[in-house]
Amino acid sequence: MRYLSDKNIKAINLNWKQNVVVITNAVQCIKTKEIAQPVKPYLRYGNPKNRIIAMPAYIGGDIKKSGIKWIASFPSNIEKGMARAHSVIILNEAETGRPISVINSGSISAIRTASVSGFMIEKFLELNRKEKGIILGIIGFGPVGQYHLNMCAELLGAKLDKVLLYDVKGVSLNAIPDVIKNKVEEVNSWEEAYETADVFITCTVSKDRYIDKQPKEGSLHLNVSLRDYKTDVFDFFKNAMIVDDWKEVCRENTDIEAFHIVNGLQESGVKSIQDILDNHLASLPKEQPIMFNPMGMAVFDMAIANHYLTLSEKSQIGMFLEE
Repeated sequence: MRYLSDKNIKAINLNWKQNVVVITNAVQCIKTKEIAQPVKPYLRYGNPKNRIIAMPAYIGGDIKKSGIKWIASFPSNIEKGMARAHSVIILNEAETGRPISVINSGSISAIRTASVSGFMIEKFLELNRKEKGIILGIIGFGPVGQYHLNMCAELLGAKLDKVLLYDVKGVSLNAIPDVIKNKVEEVNSWEEAYETADVFITCTVSKDRYIDKQPKEGSLHLNVSLRDYKTDVFDFFKNAMIVDDWKEVCRENTDIEAFHIVNGLQESGVKSIQDILDNHLASLPKEQPIMFNPMGMAVFDMAIANHYLTLSEKSQIGMFLEE
């Protein structure tokens, strides 16, 4: 059994195009129902803000792995000089159930999240809405925001004209890839990024919803942090609302749950991520803004974890543990 530390994962060169292919293959497995994925339970005790989530899944296709991610989110850790979230993934052989890897998965989680966003960006670009001069806005520039910027720099390349970053605590300039530093501008408010971005990504840990303005026509909104949009904006997005999994995302005080309670959004009114494979976005008017709301699917964690396990084996990275 191979153990991979977070340091091991970070030693493997990021290849976002490969990562997006992994996600695309996983979405295909969802479409063909080659997965098993129960709704993930939340373990809470003591402070109700804290939670530990169990994320079990099986994914077939060329991956054929089962496993579980066990991820803890304790917001007050930041005040103690610790990371807010900690997670570990166990991968099993699908045929035998034998555990084959344990992965300290903080980076895997961030890579998975940004790779799913990358999948949506690629599908967005296939609509030929904007071939060049793309403006990217990212709100929240912690680890998840930094991985998203790294991903967008590679996937958008020369199509990326400008990056607008905003974080209430300020933006770490050292976390900006050298290749796009000349395109990056730190702005003074979320509105500055929101009003002009063609691709707008929320990567915050905001306690309160704040986005209440009309989005730019034809823009893509990746609502990664899930709790930033007020119900006031529902009418702007209601015809192009996408989720990874309705049962997962319509709970736990997400924006989708708020749209459901306040605006009457139903499962029949959204598209699922597997629908995007069939180019269901092509029929939308070019001026229609699109919002993607990903709760985070365990099958994607298993797929990305398996990919990095394979890369680690090729590079002989990690520690072999005796059974």
